[in-house]
This record gives sequence, structure tokens and C-alpha cells, in this order.
Amino acid sequence: MKCSNCGFENKETAKFCSKCGQSLEVAPAKNESSNSKIIIAALVIIILILAVAIGYFALNNAQSSDAQVQASSSQDSSVSSSDDSQQTTSQVSSTQSETKEWELIGSYSGSGSGSQSISVPAGEIMIKLSAYPIKNYATNHLYVTGSNGESAGVDWGSTSAVETRSNSLSYSSSSPQTFTIDYYETVSWQVDFYRYQ
Repeated sequence: MKCSNCGFENKETAKFCSKCGQSLEVAPAKNESSNSKIIIAALVIIILILAVAIGYFALNNAQSSDAQVQASSSQDSSVSSSDDSQQTTSQVSSTQSETKEWELIGSYSGSGSGSQSISVPAGEIMIKLSAYPIKNYATNHLYVTGSNGESAGVDWGSTSAVETRSNSLSYSSSSPQTFTIDYYETVSWQVDFYRYQ
């Protein structure tokens, strides 16, 4: 057998070249079938990926078509049931009207002695007032009196403790009212007007 490295002619049974020591065994030729198996496997994988992608897009298109059909049918049903929508609107507005709460519409404060007039809008009104006196005279006070006859107030006598006092009143009126805040010998006072809306 001829050495492919040095060209020396060796015995047919020799495994190595007697001259240069090169291996004389012929490497088996690569199997072309293994290459074709790799190519086929790659093609199968590519086909599977394409099939999944096509299925995904087809499913999305089907869902969007269903959504469009449902939207058009809901539009048709909303047109055909205008009475139902009016009832729903009235139910929503009645629910909103049930969630009324007291909202502050005016806050007034000061100290010393004096009076001032306040215009209060119509509606369901609540007035909260509090004051702290300079000393416990028989005439220390904070009074709130309305043109509708409603009034509330706090006062202190000569034997009263020098402390903050509070009071409140509520009323309903279909027209605006004028209230007079009268205060005498106070360190501080506050009157808050709320409307239920």
C-alpha cells in the first residue's frame, strides 16, 4: 500500500508507513446520506415553523372577523332597543343622584367683635359654627341668623368654662337666603356653609 504522505510502498497489511510512520488506514468516506438527513430535518423544521405562523395569522383573522360581526350585531340591537337604552340612562342618572354628599360652599372665620352678612343659595343647607371666647363674659357669643328665621349659635356666661363651643343647623329652601354672622369678644370663630348636592 502506497503512503499518501511520502509515497513509500508498504505491505498491504501495514497500518502505518514503514518510512514516515503515517497512518495508512483510509478514512471512511463521509456518508452522503447523513448530509441528506440533516437537510431533510432542516426542511421539516422550516415547514413546521411556517405551518405554525400561518395557523396563528388565520386564527387572529378569524377572531377579528368574529369581533366585527359581534360589534355590528350589537349596533343593530342598540338601534332596535332605543327604549332599553333610555331606561338604562335614567337608571344611571338616578344612581348618580343617589350619590349626593355635603359639599362646602363657603367658609368664614375671624376674631374679635362684629358682624357680616352672607348670601346662601337655595337648596338643602347645613351650617356648622364654632368659636373660642376671649374671657367668660356674660355676653361672649357667635350667632348665625337667617332671613328665613333659622338660627344657631354659641355663647358663654360669667361662670362658663373658657373653651371652644360648636353648634350646627340644617334647613331646606327653594330660594336664596341671607344670613348674618354676629360675634362678640372672640379669640377665633368659624362658620362653614354646606349644600347637599
